[in-house]
Amino acid sequence: MSPRPRSDKRHPDLQNAIKEAAWKQIAELGATALNLRGIARDLGIAAPSIYNYFPNRDELVTALIVDAYNSLANAQVAVEPSDPADRLSALGLAYRQWAVTYPQRYLLIFGTPIPHYHAPEDATLPAAQRALEPLIGTIQALWVAGRLRVEHLAVPPPRLESDLVAWSQAAGGNHPESLYLALVFWSRVHGLVMLEITNQMPWGFADPAELFEREMDNILIQYLV
Repeated sequence: MSPRPRSDKRHPDLQNAIKEAAWKQIAELGATALNLRGIARDLGIAAPSIYNYFPNRDELVTALIVDAYNSLANAQVAVEPSDPADRLSALGLAYRQWAVTYPQRYLLIFGTPIPHYHAPEDATLPAAQRALEPLIGTIQALWVAGRLRVEHLAVPPPRLESDLVAWSQAAGGNHPESLYLALVFWSRVHGLVMLEITNQMPWGFADPAELFEREMDNILIQYLV
């Protein structure tokens, strides 16, 4: 087998050039239309040059998913407030900002699945967990500080409680209810972001950011002491 090429006169970093061309193709045609030969044509290289890095479409999709999760995680980790209540709000705002800046990346990891593609958990799950860890850590800090309003929460059904305990054991001992609230908070943020970037927002709000910011304020009012 010949050595894997590391560069190209036109594309010194061919691996990243391939991924950037893939993102462009996804933006124009959608993820389901991702095509290695089309990417090679766009880059002006022979198709075998791509296969040296990504033997098939699924491996390229997996690499893009990992990159997208890590990009989201970097945006979350970069949130600065040290007070957990302020950090919770800032995490939500940073989440939305990342999504509207990189909608193709957001939709690849959270949108419609690509037919016949199944993400390998050993490759994608660590990056997905890294993206969620800042939120989980912030909610856990609020729990430990006694700053979460939890007395009004419904009692979890036995199976859900068992699932939350299992997640807690796998997630380094975070309290099951803090994990539950992290999931609930994420779902509220995710729902508004998805409506915005897919242009499904009703009534054509002039500034979806204002709606989002109000929801973040409401989360703090409803759940924080």
